[in-house]
Amino acid sequence: MAVNLPPPDPAQLHPVRGVELGVAMAGIRKPDRKDLLVVRLAPGAAVAGVFTQNRFCAAPVTLAKKHLKNPVRALIVNTGNANAGTGKEGLKRAFSVCRALGKAIDAKPSQILPFSTGVIMEQLPAEKLIAALPALRDADWLEAAEAIMTTDTVPKAFSRRVRLSGGEAVVTGIAKGAGMIRPDMATLLAFIATDAKVLPAILHRMVKATAAASFNCITVDGDTSTNDCFVLIATGKGPAVSSRKDLLQLERAVLEITQLLAQALVRDGEGATKFVTVRIERGRSAAECRRVAYAVAHSPLVKTAFFASDPNLGRILAAIGNAGVKLETERVDLYLDGVCVVRKGGRDPSYLESEAVTAMKKPEFTVRAVLNRGKAAATVWTCDLSFDYVKINAEYRT
Repeated sequence: MAVNLPPPDPAQLHPVRGVELGVAMAGIRKPDRKDLLVVRLAPGAAVAGVFTQNRFCAAPVTLAKKHLKNPVRALIVNTGNANAGTGKEGLKRAFSVCRALGKAIDAKPSQILPFSTGVIMEQLPAEKLIAALPALRDADWLEAAEAIMTTDTVPKAFSRRVRLSGGEAVVTGIAKGAGMIRPDMATLLAFIATDAKVLPAILHRMVKATAAASFNCITVDGDTSTNDCFVLIATGKGPAVSSRKDLLQLERAVLEITQLLAQALVRDGEGATKFVTVRIERGRSAAECRRVAYAVAHSPLVKTAFFASDPNLGRILAAIGNAGVKLETERVDLYLDGVCVVRKGGRDPSYLESEAVTAMKKPEFTVRAVLNRGKAAATVWTCDLSFDYVKINAEYRT
């Protein structure tokens, strides 16, 4: 069950001018479920993306990165099969899907961006995807979010309206992910569209900056998938970004959507029962603070203690000390929510374990470490590691 993550309200998900959505049931892995999404774009739309750093990147990632150099007319996303670890045959199958969709919408195969998610090292049933294309039906953003889910328990979608000097623009985004989530861009599949008119160079900078402050600040299990991507689309069918104020307004909205989606992934982490904010303060650099935060957020020992609501402070201190940062440990303070548990590297004299237990029993709480060696700070979001995480992943292919 997702932690404080209600299903999206379809009335709050605004259509984006210049984007047409279609979903179908291709029967890739499970019968009678939406598992194919096509996002058709108006001519002239600007598209930017960032992709997984996993060296075993999937065939669709390889093609999408290559096709992104061309004017993009559509995205096609399937769930149930990752088409990763499939060699040259996987590339052929992914391209055949691009070719079929291109023919259907009068576009070149190189103008189609393919995306896949699901089981790794199984060949993509391209014939099922191609056969399902004529059955595509018009969809809204909620149905689009549902069509890309794998082990997700809740679809993830958010939307905002933005007032620009030339009128009102819309930003709407969807994402999927619950496992194999780790900061290393992109840790998921995420697609965000706006009808604002944005120069491609600005869009490329925006996708990297917002990813760094959102999708690269989360971890569920420390594993980076082979298929991860984050794509940002600007159709240009709405008001133009014509001033620095407009740009800041749009960037603020895109960042808000990406952070909401990123946090939704963690809240829906496989088997998660706790949503935990890890904040590191007063480090010498943001990079140093992130390194310490990730050490805490990745640790299986820490995460299982979160699940048990067990303030096993030694596990947290050990993770901080193992981050590879030359800390002056006698300066480190540690808090669970507002409870000071460590002062100057040792147990706070006023610390009561009952107060820490109360904090950790909440579905959401914060672990805050103060390094007292600089002015920088960083925040990452994580979850606990439960019995259900093992069960879900042990039974994933069955």
